[in-house]
Amino acid sequence: MFTPSGFTAAHDLPVSMADDAYAFAFRGDQVLVRTPDAQALVLPRRGELDAVGVTGNLHFLGSLGSCACVALDLRDDAPEPAGMRFVGLRALFFKVPEELLALAARAFQIVDFDRNHRYCGRCGTPVHPRGHERAKECPACGLVAYPRISPAMMVLVTRGRELLLARAHRFAPGMFSALAGFVEPGETIEDCVRREVHEEVGLDVTDITYFASQSWAFPHSLMIAFTATYAGGDIHLEDEEIAEARWFPVDALPKLPMSVSIARRLIDATATRLRSA
Repeated sequence: MFTPSGFTAAHDLPVSMADDAYAFAFRGDQVLVRTPDAQALVLPRRGELDAVGVTGNLHFLGSLGSCACVALDLRDDAPEPAGMRFVGLRALFFKVPEELLALAARAFQIVDFDRNHRYCGRCGTPVHPRGHERAKECPACGLVAYPRISPAMMVLVTRGRELLLARAHRFAPGMFSALAGFVEPGETIEDCVRREVHEEVGLDVTDITYFASQSWAFPHSLMIAFTATYAGGDIHLEDEEIAEARWFPVDALPKLPMSVSIARRLIDATATRLRSA
């Protein structure tokens, strides 16, 4: 996901909002969509939700162009209005414009933060929103909590015209991707790249080079992608999450992640570069 062009983030609810405001209404981790036919999924506007009585805890996200954007946190037992249903965020892939997919992901992270930070983690006192920023503040001890973002690295290791790709047990059959892992306290992102590659497949790498980053709301990751060059070692699976890891010739790649992910962008861009070298 990315920050859409023309989007201005904000957190203070305006005095009034037009009915055409985009409304991302969540029941648990599922968002409410209109279903005009068996295939289409459409993110509703605020007026449409008001018309069918959908209400919830409201969070202002900002504006996409001239349209306000809000998130709603609904009750766990909120019903599905006629012509609407709740779906997971992944169901929106390739069904809605990318800018709305990105805003839906942002909305979920904000709703999730509000749900999970109702009490102070230090003293247990109920917290309240901090007026000038997206944060919660404890009125008793002053502890300030910000929305959780978990930085994670992704790295595509190259060896000549070969790419190192791995398959996790949870992947779809036959699908391979780049290596990934979460940053630990006290680590730099480069330290994380070297550690994760060695822990997962037993290899050493060099020439760690930044590629791009992507917010990934499952539930609150920031994926930071790199390329790296093989520096030594033989593949030896150390991580129980990894089912298989192999070197693939750049012209004979396996099934890859979907194009909406930064993993696919990283693999495609690197493969193109190696083929033209």
